[in-house]
Amino acid sequence: MKELWSKFLNYLNPARAFRKSETKNFNLKMMHGINRISILLFIICLIIMFFKFVL
Repeated sequence: MKELWSKFLNYLNPARAFRKSETKNFNLKMMHGINRISILLFIICLIIMFFKFVL
């Protein structure tokens, strides 16, 4: 579980998101950026829903 959590945090690391990519494919870079944004929005929505449910 710890390894999965560390991989997840590494994937969302902003320093990793803006570094020079090994691949030159622009479409692939954009796809990964959109995936990061959607994961962050999903987590934010889960937190908001949790607080609305608890409070």
